[in-house]
Amino acid sequence: MRDVPIGGEMIRLGQFLKLADLIDTGGEGKVLIASGDVSVNGEVDRRRGRQLHPGDVVAVLGRQARVA
Repeated sequence: MRDVPIGGEMIRLGQFLKLADLIDTGGEGKVLIASGDVSVNGEVDRRRGRQLHPGDVVAVLGRQARVA
């Protein structure tokens, strides 16, 4: 698992996927989130606008990154 620093106290799920290089494009993220292939802290989340905070762990298709 990789720690990915963010510029503030919060980042949206769709933005974090791209920042952490878990996806290539925003469109890909939208599809993966809608199809239930993205989990936050072990639970599937279908909200692109979900707020993430330091310590949250995001998983996509077997790859993980932690908000730092």
